[in-house]
Amino acid sequence: MDNPKPLVLIPGKINDRVRERVKAEFDCLEIERADASLVPEHRRSEVRAIASMTVIDAAFINAFENLSIISNFGVGYDGIDAVHAALRNVMVTNTPDVLTDEVADTTIALILNTLREFPKAEAYLRVGKWASQGNYPLTSLTLRGRTAGIFGLGRIGLAIARRLDGFDIPIRYHNRSKRQDISFPYRYEESLVELADAVDLLICVVPGGEGTEKVVNAEVFEALGPNGVFINVGRGSTVDEEAMIEALSSGKIAAAGLDVFADEPNVPQALLDLPNVCVLPHVASASIDTRNKMANLVVDNLAAWLSGNPALTPVSEARSLNHDD
Repeated sequence: MDNPKPLVLIPGKINDRVRERVKAEFDCLEIERADASLVPEHRRSEVRAIASMTVIDAAFINAFENLSIISNFGVGYDGIDAVHAALRNVMVTNTPDVLTDEVADTTIALILNTLREFPKAEAYLRVGKWASQGNYPLTSLTLRGRTAGIFGLGRIGLAIARRLDGFDIPIRYHNRSKRQDISFPYRYEESLVELADAVDLLICVVPGGEGTEKVVNAEVFEALGPNGVFINVGRGSTVDEEAMIEALSSGKIAAAGLDVFADEPNVPQALLDLPNVCVLPHVASASIDTRNKMANLVVDNLAAWLSGNPALTPVSEARSLNHDD
């Protein structure tokens, strides 16, 4: 007797809550990685959905003739060939909004840690240096008197801006185009270089993909200047890491705070060796509460779409496929 539940494929690692709900609500097939050869041939036509946090390319999509939806765990979905999926009439969803506040909170913490060296000060105390050597050295950098530039004023960028408002920090931004949909007192800069030149705290929140590959480059760091601080909570692929390391080493910029890297979890040793860098292991959204909300949205998208209802959070490439659009 055929299983009445749609078959959901999970390639590679996934959040535990996603796995638990998929197994409870659907027929579930797990494979080690996104390799169609790992799916038994007689089951490939049964695959209706993919729940994923890995690369899903066109060839993998094409392997499943009855694939209907790819539900991505995370806001960034540059690892999914969403254009090809849409051409195949395959819905693609992600998990926006539910992690916005957590990432924005972490960004503020990363800014303060980078400028005021709080992690280093705590380590100084813990190893007994406060008692043996006296007060921690005064920090040369501060948030006071700075102007912030946000590269990517989307949901998360706007949440970061709202938090910086509370610090009385002037804010400018750059997107592909000036935002007209909402009213806010932030000045738009026509290019990323112009934004970097106008501020001394540059915060990168843009997604990955071909359009943003290494867009934060040597010219941007040169424009940011020797008092400039760079913060990245978007994608590591958006930054030319060699140019950033050179800028930090030579004093072209003052410091950097990074939660994302080009080749995670591998971080260049040259970057780790620099004294003016604060690094985090991609933890901006990594609270149990937020990850559970993300996991629920992954499965809720599957449940909605596979039951004939609109997807809850379709990505831009797939919005035309949504039943109510």
